[in-house]
Amino acid sequence: MNNSFDYNMDSLLYQNRLLSEEIRRRVEQLAAINTVAATVSQSLDLEVTLETALDAVLGVIRVDSAGISLVNEEAGELVLRAQRGWRYDFVSEPMRIPLGQGMSGVAVRNDEVVITGDVADESNLAVPEFAREGVQAMALIPMHARGRVVGILSVMNHEPYEFTDEEITVLRAIADQVGVALDNASLYERMKEQSSRLEAVLDSSGDAIIATDNYGNISLINATAEKLFGLREEEIIGTPLRNAPLHPKLREGLRRAMREGEGHTVFEVTLNESHFLSVIVSQVYAPPSLDRKRTPEGWVMVIQDVTHLREAEQARVNFTRAAAHDLRNPLSVTLSALTMLKRDLADLSAENRELIELGIQALHRMQDLIDSLLNLEHIQSGVGLRYTEIDVRDLIERGVVDMHPAIQEAGQTLVLQVPKELPSIYGDMQWLYRALVNLLSNANKYTPSGGEITVRAYVQDEELYIEVADTGPGIPPEAQTRLFERFYRVPHQDRAIRGSGLGLAIVKSVVEQHGGRVFVQSKVGQGSTFGMVFPLSAPK
Repeated sequence: MNNSFDYNMDSLLYQNRLLSEEIRRRVEQLAAINTVAATVSQSLDLEVTLETALDAVLGVIRVDSAGISLVNEEAGELVLRAQRGWRYDFVSEPMRIPLGQGMSGVAVRNDEVVITGDVADESNLAVPEFAREGVQAMALIPMHARGRVVGILSVMNHEPYEFTDEEITVLRAIADQVGVALDNASLYERMKEQSSRLEAVLDSSGDAIIATDNYGNISLINATAEKLFGLREEEIIGTPLRNAPLHPKLREGLRRAMREGEGHTVFEVTLNESHFLSVIVSQVYAPPSLDRKRTPEGWVMVIQDVTHLREAEQARVNFTRAAAHDLRNPLSVTLSALTMLKRDLADLSAENRELIELGIQALHRMQDLIDSLLNLEHIQSGVGLRYTEIDVRDLIERGVVDMHPAIQEAGQTLVLQVPKELPSIYGDMQWLYRALVNLLSNANKYTPSGGEITVRAYVQDEELYIEVADTGPGIPPEAQTRLFERFYRVPHQDRAIRGSGLGLAIVKSVVEQHGGRVFVQSKVGQGSTFGMVFPLSAPK
């Protein structure tokens, strides 16, 4: 009886001891895995992560050496990136193994652990020089990240060694921990590389670039902006735009565009009589995700010093002005002569009569161009402008009524968003009417049949806004800065649409003579909005 009891007790103690040892092994394995996970997650630097991972692996598995090879899918190779405890250096000139070849190829292709003894006996070595390493035992464990094999963790011994099932289990877990850490480090390295490339591009740009977050705090400024405005990056980053040491006109223009605009807003600033800036303000959006829609994240401002362009434009204006005056008289004589020929020569053939008619039409177009140039000169000089109190609603109604037949003929819809009560402005009715008609005519030209033209008027911040929006093709950002220049027409737009390229230049001159400003907001494929902004106080 006692012998039976003693036997049962011994058996129970033995089983408990085995269970305790098993629990201890499991605890040690989990501790080893956690140690590696904690160690390799301490840095996003790829090289540091590689070295840290090898130290952690050799601290867990008692073998001589270890290595990590990463999959380069673009090159179709497995590249050795780090080694520890090897007799020969295979990293300085990295060991490269074509994917699918050698023992590592089996591990990657089949996504399985490969265990081998003396590698000198292996006939499928993809790198024969590796045989001189004298490895007597080796395990190749695939590393995973995001559901794919991203590399191979190699553990090796220069003496015979039997890898236990527990060690292979631990190595599998460690390999995946290392794989995720290395994949994160690789993503971080690529992000840093892209960030460095973007920074180099921004600093090499000839345009000044300033970016803010969604709260209006400056988050980026390139070298051109530092030089143009005499700023230093370390002093300006984090500063609210409203407090930035910029010229007051520029700062206020930027803040106004951020407050009013969506997409791209273009405006010009004259800092003094001889210094001109062209500005594009664009809102930056965060890409949509599963839990949120596309949301604004901040603003980017591209500022170009266009002083040299304005000087060249002024030279061109002076030449054109002189040419227009010189051409006007001979053009009138030629037009009168052709008109008399058409009237007095009764025996003209139909073909000759048509040729004369074409000549007369061409002369009329040339005369319209010269008249537009002289009108532009007139409005820019400011001579003869008759300032009176203008009923803005009456101004808009006149322009809409006169343009309505053309809009109706083009199959377009006209929408008015004009309140019944609007404050008056002071200005020249004739020129303000011409500016509005030019904007309506421009919208009429570029809006397709079935499209919509919207006229809006409203008051904001003690200023009156008159806007004409269309559903036309839109305007690329790089063209928006030049839209109000003389003779400029957007490249690649329909050349069948006639125009002198002076209509928007006249709008700009009229508005500026009234103490206001013009702007455009447009996205390709989403139409355009042209606006005139007038102060509610009487101009000086």
